Amino acid sequence: VRREADHARAGRDARIVAKMNALEDPAMVRELYEASMAGVDIDLVVRGICRLRPGIEGLSENVSVSSVVGRFLEHSRIFYFENGGEPDYYVGSADWMTRNLDRRVEAVAPVEDPEHRAELDAVLDALLSDNRRRWVMDSDGRYEQRRPGD
Repeated sequence: VRREADHARAGRDARIVAKMNALEDPAMVRELYEASMAGVDIDLVVRGICRLRPGIEGLSENVSVSSVVGRFLEHSRIFYFENGGEPDYYVGSADWMTRNLDRRVEAVAPVEDPEHRAELDAVLDALLSDNRRRWVMDSDGRYEQRRPGD
């Protein structure tokens, strides 16, 4: 997250797309706010609790938060970092929660195979463009469901 902020401050491409079940860790929320203020575009797909508030001028105006709720609980965590034009992809087990980051053994691994990266891009694109099951958080923490045609 800090590296993306550094890229943005240097005028390089900077974007974060993260899919997880929960974003609760105060330190991660602060880092994401800092990245947003540096100019990083951030798209978060968080199925459950999310302590970050998007769209607040001067704080999180570069952040969008959505939740895609379907019939089954999804367990995948996908993390994409633009990295100044040399993208990094990671998959893993950890949500960005204090208990997961500080008190559990979790694993996150880089994805380097181009075909696997393309599959992850397709998953993230599908989630971010879903207009049937996707709910988008506004700056006061309320969610509004996207409808066909949105």
